Amino acid sequence: MDFPHFVSIEQESTDGGRHYFVVHTHDPKLAVKFAAETTAEGKVKPGSIQQVSVPNSWAGEYSQYAKLLSKAEKFFRASLSKDPSLGGRLGNG
Repeated sequence: MDFPHFVSIEQESTDGGRHYFVVHTHDPKLAVKFAAETTAEGKVKPGSIQQVSVPNSWAGEYSQYAKLLSKAEKFFRASLSKDPSLGGRLGNG
């Protein structure tokens, strides 16, 4: 699957954990925060969606966001598997 306008951002939190975000950079803009857990082997397993952020001007365009949310989730899972076809991944923000 092609993800031309998505980027993945991994950020360290103040408590030493990690935050994982997927951002859609073109209209309609979207940012999704995902939960993830690290296994004993050090691999990151995707978890659930924690937060979705959209600009107020796009509120109500739920059909567009439902499609983007599904793509963002697929992109997040692919980015954790280090899929080389991603191309637009930002790492270790």
